[in-house]
Amino acid sequence: MPRHTELHRSHHIGWLRAAVLGANDGAISTASLVVGVAAAQASHSSILVAGLAGLAAGAMAMAAGEYVSVSSQADTEKADLARERQEIIDDPAAETKELAGIYRARGLTQELADVVAGQLMQGDALAAHARDELGIIESQAARPLQAALTSAAMFSAGAVVPLVAAWFSPLNLVMPLTVSTTLIVLLLLGALAARVGGAPMLRGSMRVAGWGAIAMAVTAGVGRLFHIAM
Repeated sequence: MPRHTELHRSHHIGWLRAAVLGANDGAISTASLVVGVAAAQASHSSILVAGLAGLAAGAMAMAAGEYVSVSSQADTEKADLARERQEIIDDPAAETKELAGIYRARGLTQELADVVAGQLMQGDALAAHARDELGIIESQAARPLQAALTSAAMFSAGAVVPLVAAWFSPLNLVMPLTVSTTLIVLLLLGALAARVGGAPMLRGSMRVAGWGAIAMAVTAGVGRLFHIAM
């Protein structure tokens, strides 16, 4: 008998969002910085130094922000699990009834809900309450260090694109080549994210590239406004 397997695109949402956000931020922020400094008539070395500084600062900021955010989530999850563990010890009957009520609300008959809740309470009661009452799943639990390293890596990967373009461009072509290269990468990044998520690829790519173009245009305008030779 052939094995029945299903592929749900929602399984990709978590890592896809983090990967796209990190790479998108890295490409846009670094490209915008490079374009802004170049528009101010800076030297080639100054543009590259600014871009490298932006990469380092952005990667560390992403890592720190993600670590703090996910650490707070992890602390909340631990506190909820500790409280739930104690409630199971103090009043298992009430916790069984609470679990049965959850299953009843999901469509089971009262009799079946009672049976399911009773059997789960006899096994790993905390895992059942964590999953069905608190919405905490082990495979999706908050991991601060992993989230921080992933965000920093994806930001750096995105930031490398405009830096490489600026590095190999003559000074008079830094702006157009950096902008065009970054926009191409953003279009591909948006299309890939849309493809994996099952969304229209054209809309996804244009959405990402559009915001990138706006960001680079704004910073170029700021650079031209001040027109400071560095």
